Amino acid sequence: KLQKTCFRALCCKGPPPPRPEYDLVCIGLTGSGKTSLLSQLCSENRENIVSTTGFSIKAVPFQNAILNVKELGGADNIRKYWSRYYQGSQGVIFVLDSASSEDDLEIARNELHSALQHPQLCTLPFLILANHQDKPAARSVQEIKKYLELEPLARGKRWILKPCSLDNMEAVKDSFGLLINLLEDSELEPSRI
Repeated sequence: KLQKTCFRALCCKGPPPPRPEYDLVCIGLTGSGKTSLLSQLCSENRENIVSTTGFSIKAVPFQNAILNVKELGGADNIRKYWSRYYQGSQGVIFVLDSASSEDDLEIARNELHSALQHPQLCTLPFLILANHQDKPAARSVQEIKKYLELEPLARGKRWILKPCSLDNMEAVKDSFGLLINLLEDSELEPSRI
């Protein structure tokens, strides 16, 4: 009888419940590290990474969810088309180079502000990653938060600002875990009519 119980417990559980899938858009300027971070999360080879021109889609698996991430190229001539790819998104990942020049940081701030105010994104959770924290010129998260002027603009919105680098993928995964929690919370909220 004990063997039969053990056998059932080990062999007859059935398939695990399906993980929820979320459709996200990933934006940021060229060189911010979007492709490298996503490739690393997908355990892909980082050696032949080139900047994304146009867009790419990656399914990023986590233990409790699958994130279908539409990464949009960050070049100047591509950014003007970002909004065409926002429809259907359930969350936003914004990657910025925390060691970039003042000019690039200002452009990143303007693009982030546009995204936070866009009608298709303004109610969605945002994960803002201050990448390249391993570089000597990297600004702290506090400096970036102040520079991006997030407090007044993002008041009432669900957003997370976290430092990251390819050197510390556990921290990156933890940040994505926080985003998944926000996405799960979004599903539980009654829909607004």
